[in-house]
Parts: sequence; C-alpha cells; structure tokens
Amino acid sequence: MLPVVALVGRPNVGKSTLFNALTRSRDALVADMPGVTRDRHYGVCRTGERPFVVVDTGGLSGVEEGLDALTAQQVRLAIDEAQVLVFVVDARDGLLPQDRAILDDLRRSGKPIIAAVNKTDGLDLQNAMAEFSVFGLSSTLPLSAAHNRGTPELVAAVLPMLPEDAHEELAPGEDDSIRVAIVGRPNAGKSTLINRLLGEDRLIVSSVAGTTRDPIRVPVERDGKRYTLIDTAGVRRKARVDEGVEKFSVIKTLQSMAAAQVVVVLIDARENLADQDLHLIGHAVEEGRALVIAVNKWDGMDAYQREQCQRALERRLQFVDWAKNVFISALHGSGLRELMRAIVRAHHAATVELGSSELTKTLERAYEAYQPPLVRGHAPKLRFAHPGGTNPPTIVIHGSRTKHIAPAYRRYLEGFFRKRFKLEGTPIRIDFRDGENPFAGKRNVLTEAQVRKRQRMIREMKRRK
Repeated sequence: MLPVVALVGRPNVGKSTLFNALTRSRDALVADMPGVTRDRHYGVCRTGERPFVVVDTGGLSGVEEGLDALTAQQVRLAIDEAQVLVFVVDARDGLLPQDRAILDDLRRSGKPIIAAVNKTDGLDLQNAMAEFSVFGLSSTLPLSAAHNRGTPELVAAVLPMLPEDAHEELAPGEDDSIRVAIVGRPNAGKSTLINRLLGEDRLIVSSVAGTTRDPIRVPVERDGKRYTLIDTAGVRRKARVDEGVEKFSVIKTLQSMAAAQVVVVLIDARENLADQDLHLIGHAVEEGRALVIAVNKWDGMDAYQREQCQRALERRLQFVDWAKNVFISALHGSGLRELMRAIVRAHHAATVELGSSELTKTLERAYEAYQPPLVRGHAPKLRFAHPGGTNPPTIVIHGSRTKHIAPAYRRYLEGFFRKRFKLEGTPIRIDFRDGENPFAGKRNVLTEAQVRKRQRMIREMKRRK
C-alpha cells in the first residue's frame, strides 16, 4: 500500500487546488466559494522520488450539524488513515482562531504535521510567514497552489516523513478493474448504493439533494472481481441548473460516463421515469458505453405501484430494450448481487473480441433471411464483415450501395448480431463501407472496327426515321 498524505484545513483555503497540483490532474472540483469539496477524494502524487496517495478533504467549518457535520466526519476518517498531515492555511486571510482549533485537533492525532501557507503570491513573503510562525511546527512552507509554486518543496518535505516499506500500487482505473459510473438524478441513492457495496460509510449520504459534487472513484472487490465505482453528482434539467459549481459537476459527470466501461443509470422507482433519466440513458448510448438500468427504492412499494413502474419502463425504454433492468434497494441491499452480475455480463459483451469469419457467416445468414429494400431497382450487396473495435462492439460491413441502406435494416442487422453473439447490455455500432469501383474514372476507348460499326448503326437509324 502507498503511504497516505491528507490535506486538511478550513473551507476555501485551496486544498482542492493543491490536490490538483500534486496529482497533476483536474479531478478535484475547484471554485471560489467555500464548501465545494465534501467527500474524501483520492489521487496519487508522482512528482517526487516516491509516489504517495493524496487525500483531498472538505473544509472544517467548526459547525457540527447538517452537511458540515458529515463533512467533518469524512475529514476525521482521512486523518486516521494518513501517515502525514498537511495543514493548509490562507495567507491572505491571516491566522484565524479556527485555524488554531484545527491545529489542536491535528496535534491530538500524534502524526507529523506540515503547515502549507497557501496564496502567498503577490504578498510580502516574510510578513506572511511571520504570522504563522506561532504554530511552532518544524515545517512551515509558503506556496501558491494555483500557480504551482512551492509544491516541489512541499513534496520534498513530505517524503522523509513517510514509511520506507510502502510498495507501488495502481491507482483506481489503471488496473484491470471494471470501471463503473453510477449516474442519475439528485437524491436517487447513488452514494447509498456505493456505501452498501463497500460495507462502510465511504461517501456522504444525506436527504439533501446535490450532496455529491466531485466524481469519487472507489475501488472494490466483490466475488473475486475488481471494480472501480465512480460516484457522480446528480444531474438535473438544464433549466434548473443555476450555480456554476453544479454546472461543472454535471460536466464532470458526463466525463466520468465517457471514461467508464459500464454505466449504471439509477432511477428512483417512487418518482417514476423522468425525462432527465432518458437523457442520461441516451448520452450513455451515444458514448457507446455498456448500460445497466437500476431501479432503486423498490422496497416499500405495493404490488400495484410495482406493476405501474414496470409498465412505464417497458413503454419508455424500448429504444434500449437490450439493457438489463435490475430492481434493487440500496438502503437494505436487496438485488445487489443481480446488479453486479448484470454489470459483469454487460462488460463482457462490450469487450468481447469477435472473429471476421464468424461475423461474415452471420452476415450471410442475415442477408439470406431478409434482403435490404431495392435502391433504384438494384439491391445493395453485403459481401463480408470484420470487427472494428470494442466497447462498444463495432462491426464493419463491406458491400455496394450501402449508403442507401435504410435505418430499419441497420436495426435488423444489429438485432441479428446481438442475438447470435449474445451481446446483452451493450450498444452495437455498424459501419457500412462501399467497395471501390475498379472502372471508376476510366473511359472505354473504341477500336477502329467498333467505330465503323457504330457509324453504320447511326446511319441505319437515321435512314429508318
């Protein structure tokens, strides 16, 4: 396991900006307002001689109620698992009583502490650092995380405090795990589902909609298989999104869908299927991602409500009838085994490698069973097929007049290939390619005998007229 370094401090002191600078990424959401980060966000810093895990935490506001209390609980968990604590303060705000209270809590942990005085750009460095010398810490470093100044010195100060017996570990998404993005509307139960799969309170769960803002990647192993679960922010209708932070959260949600291999769209069974759910499903199909539809909060509904919900799903999800519908309860854990099996099947179907000979034989059977409609009196010819990629499975079909093939016939071929190769839970892309005409651009030159024959025919036709 890699050693862990936790970034702790008040809200809006630049912890997420420092996290992005250390990990050389833009994973953490950054905004000029307090309280953006709430959950623990993990990344790997590789800028020094040895890599280590960096944990971005929410700001400690000193309020022990509501979301602030849940955020403080996540910060305490990060402090417990870290080997080194980086106490981030704001040089522009100066030393505040709240900073002293946070430092006292960090000292009780008995772990090494480094004070990182952020936002020192444009200030008199000596005066700014003098104010924080009362901390009495051996390492108090100035930096500007926004401009990546002082971060090499911070890494150099952290490395000697880390244990030497740590071994390299792959970051989430870099190994052979299945990347699963869990998306849905706000308050659909995404964080509750991940906590239930982990068996611990890894993510903040609240009845307040929009609790999750950053996409959080969580590795988990279940039934001998490894997964990387990506908890995303809830996506509302565009007309209801008015905050800049929420807009960036939605963008990161869509980016997480593109980076995943399987997308689980979580639907609240008690609120029926909304148009926003359909938009998310459509975006997953456009990205070519394997799809599983999980209907949450199934418990507590009577037989009539369940029947109406199932009918609505069958009616409105006909365009993705190949996706598996799983009915679960993230709170009580029912249906989770079936959900994970559906994810594995969808991932297998999306990444299966098909052979050219099998695809061509299947194409011939489909063509013999039902030929495409005529185009100007001629039927398009489909000659052979070969694979064009995975995730999603792409089938390249070569033939003639394929540009005029109707969309209905394309859907017929998709269904035929899906049934033949049992491709459940993944979209299929078919790429038609016309064969080149070997006589294109060439002109037939007549011989002298052919020219004389043609002239005789022209004279005969004129004489008959």
